[in-house]
Amino acid sequence: MNGEGELEFFRDILKHCHIRTTLLSLHDEADAMADPWGLAIAGASAPGMAVRDVVGMVENTTRYTFVHPMGLRYVFFRLPLLREKNLLFIGPYLSAPVSAGELLELGERYRLSPATQKALGEYYASVPVLSEGDRTFAVIDAFCERTWQTDAFAISEIHGGSVVVPRGELSPPDGFDDVLAGMEQMEMRYGFENELIRAVTLGQQHKETLLAAAFKEEMFERRLQDPLRNAKNYCIIMNTLLRKAAEQGGVHPLYIDRTSSQFAAKIEATVELKSVPVLMREMFVEYCRLVRRNATDAYSPVVKRAVLLIDADSSAELSLSTLAKKLDVSTGYLATVFKKETGKTVSEYVRDRRIRHAIYLLSTTNLQIQTVAMHCGIMDVQYFSKLFKRQTGKTPKEYRDGLRTQ
Repeated sequence: MNGEGELEFFRDILKHCHIRTTLLSLHDEADAMADPWGLAIAGASAPGMAVRDVVGMVENTTRYTFVHPMGLRYVFFRLPLLREKNLLFIGPYLSAPVSAGELLELGERYRLSPATQKALGEYYASVPVLSEGDRTFAVIDAFCERTWQTDAFAISEIHGGSVVVPRGELSPPDGFDDVLAGMEQMEMRYGFENELIRAVTLGQQHKETLLAAAFKEEMFERRLQDPLRNAKNYCIIMNTLLRKAAEQGGVHPLYIDRTSSQFAAKIEATVELKSVPVLMREMFVEYCRLVRRNATDAYSPVVKRAVLLIDADSSAELSLSTLAKKLDVSTGYLATVFKKETGKTVSEYVRDRRIRHAIYLLSTTNLQIQTVAMHCGIMDVQYFSKLFKRQTGKTPKEYRDGLRTQ
């Protein structure tokens, strides 16, 4: 494969993965390996140093990894193209995130000022992390095999380079204005998060209209080069905060874990930045509903355990006598305290939970109606359909068909 089109396609793939590529020759200055954020591979201490002075001679059909003393990595190799710039550099990237402790140690080793260390930390946060086994390397290897028409190429690792020095773009602010602006933004974000937590703890779903304007990209702390990954990371943080808020609101971990796991999957499945604000509002509303629906702090220990047993498995035997036996209390006592504290009899509560679970299964799966009934603890599908219609006004089939026409 010798075409320019294939090379541009490969570079476009990496670009969409937010990984930089640069075409160079051995005679170009090594500073050209720096990315747009300004960390030079050779550093200001070695002006005019050429690429060949940093990486040495580059053999054909060899995939190199260049490792800088400060942890930056590049993959590079020679292209069989008839052009002057025939070295493709991929990077920089990190093999693992740089921790705060590692950053302090780097600052001490290279005598960097605290302000420069802060700028360097912000830079590292913008560099993509490609751990060993990342699929990006499989894509690179496949490109090399197609480029060289062989899968028997060599792999070599080079360590070197002089100290990396942040350029002007990474220099710390000269005055306090930027610092104060950053502090104000941070205070606003933390204030927003605290208000969110209080609202969820109290189940104040109506606050969604007040907070909706805040669910925008501007609220996301820009720590990564990839805005979607940055927004998804913020969603993960909010999912954690909201689940703790729901716990403070009296919701048992059994319910919280289900909701949290569902949102974790939705977050990772998000592929567009514009979908994130919608997802965050959905998270807020659902956790508020969770508090309003499942808070058990007001229940006595016996009723709380009974509710948890019912909610844990809708397909189980959940008669009054079975629950009383499991809880080691009399049926009369359980019936009395359960009705007093929940406002429903045990059978009414069980029925409502089973219908709610049926609605969830009909909405999210393609299970047959009889299978849905079985998962809801009702073996007679005709009785299940009759019960479902009494509760919802529709048969299970009518309910599902209505969802499909929306």
